[in-house]
Amino acid sequence: MFADSARIFIKSGKGGDGHISFRRELFVPNGGPDGGDGGNGGDIIFEVDEGLNTLTDFRHIRKYAAESGAEGGKSNQHGKNGQDLVIKVPEGTIIKDDETGKIIADMSGGNRREVILKGGRGGKGNQHFATATMQVPKYAKPGTPSKELWVRLELKVIADVGLVGFPNVGKSTFLSRVTNARPKIANYHFTTLNPNLGVVDLDENNGFVIADIPGLIEGASQGVGLGYEFLKHIERTKVIIHMVDAASVEGRDPVHDIHQINEELKSYNPELLKKPQIIAANKIDALYDNDGTYIDLIKEEFEPEGISVYPISAVSGKGVKELLYAVNELLKTMDSEPMIYEKEFDPNVYYDNPSEPFTVAKDEEDEDVFVIEGPRIEKMLGYTNLESEKGFLFFQNFMKENGILEQLEELGIKDGDTVRIYGHEFEYYK
Repeated sequence: MFADSARIFIKSGKGGDGHISFRRELFVPNGGPDGGDGGNGGDIIFEVDEGLNTLTDFRHIRKYAAESGAEGGKSNQHGKNGQDLVIKVPEGTIIKDDETGKIIADMSGGNRREVILKGGRGGKGNQHFATATMQVPKYAKPGTPSKELWVRLELKVIADVGLVGFPNVGKSTFLSRVTNARPKIANYHFTTLNPNLGVVDLDENNGFVIADIPGLIEGASQGVGLGYEFLKHIERTKVIIHMVDAASVEGRDPVHDIHQINEELKSYNPELLKKPQIIAANKIDALYDNDGTYIDLIKEEFEPEGISVYPISAVSGKGVKELLYAVNELLKTMDSEPMIYEKEFDPNVYYDNPSEPFTVAKDEEDEDVFVIEGPRIEKMLGYTNLESEKGFLFFQNFMKENGILEQLEELGIKDGDTVRIYGHEFEYYK
């Protein structure tokens, strides 16, 4: 069974405690402190493994813990550092905080390896605490605690094109004809239980990756059937091909089917309807007496909206070449980089300083300017891309959740006033 989501517990290693000891050597009756530092705890690291394509393994092993650092020793011996734990995941895996749903990391594109939870720091041995007035310190610093978190892993297939359609419209047959993929093909519903990926090779180094998204049914976006589990895979695609049964072999209305699928896409994520669409009117080989009534109806309904319609036969190959080249030309007009999800939550920043101070104050020289400063604010800006829509939304939520907006209102901020944060300036509007 294809597994595209899993919930797991991760825990970094605790830092080893500093050691308390004193030199005990012959002819050195008053040896000074020589307690060594504790070792650092191991990190939890996620890494992309090209050989993986499912999250199945995470359904059998749910808890992952890195090694803790060892305690320091006498004679200034440093404790052994805990071993990092590297967790291998398929490309396209998104790591989310299970409680809030916020994205911690997207293991896609250039992000092949990321430290998700840092291990605790080793504590200082008592050798560091000797002073002129305290020459026999009986104190060592303990190691900092480990970090732990329940995370949700979600695998979103990375493909240029998403192939959607109701069950039994010929998507698997089409994919097996145009790519190197070999999906199971049979004449019954829900044959495809996982998104099949295939590479379409055209001449002159042209081509693209296509994903056959499993058959949708009405109510898929509400979790009916298997549809909801696979709708997420369409999010990364750049172009959507709707495949419909233009011969109405099962008595279905292809125009209604296309509208219904678009409704499911809209219910799941309205942004999906902004993706370019192409309609593949399949099974023209099964048309009775070459009756093109349904094809004409599809064109009349959707071509005025700028959606091209290509009559094809996945069985005979008729019209398939024209469809593929049209998709390829459309992709050339789009950004070649895969869709990457912005980081919304950094557990290391949260755990290290959950209550770091910040200040909200009026500028001393201009009463219409409000200045926000503090270590936590500065760190937040360090991992937030304010140029992206999602990053800016995360920034706004951060301001609200931490009571900053409330403090601004208490200071009398008005619409149009300026908010200044470490080189960034924003106009305030409620």
